[in-house]
Amino acid sequence: MIYGSIHQQNHYNFLSDNIKKCFAYINEHSLESYEKGSYVIDDDNLFFNLVEYQTKDSETDGFWEAHKRYIDLHYIISGREKINLGFIDRMEQGTFVEADDFLPLNGKASASVFMEPGDFLICYPEDAHMTALSKEQPSSVKKVIFKIRLPI
Repeated sequence: MIYGSIHQQNHYNFLSDNIKKCFAYINEHSLESYEKGSYVIDDDNLFFNLVEYQTKDSETDGFWEAHKRYIDLHYIISGREKINLGFIDRMEQGTFVEADDFLPLNGKASASVFMEPGDFLICYPEDAHMTALSKEQPSSVKKVIFKIRLPI
């Protein structure tokens, strides 16, 4: 996992070209004006989901997830969000749902990040994440989740 700020993206030149395409998309588009939904950039190789939701007070309302075919790049447009993080090899893994690229998990957080506008979080397949948690109090969040397909 990589946690950073879009304002310091020059420090991340070592990342893959598809991840750099996400940064370019953020820089070149006014994402705050986009409506909720899915947006295709390069077929199923690179797309994003724009979501809006209210964060939750309790981790018992959240769920752990990971993915096998896609890297997630979470980018906060507005609001504040806590995201718990862990490694899937330290958690109990559920049954992978191929159609949704969804691996449910049970376990405890190894770390948390507190996302604010302009922050991004990259989660690789070995990275478990629990999103939509409150930092201090519930917040309305608008963010994009870029889905970057891994090479087969």
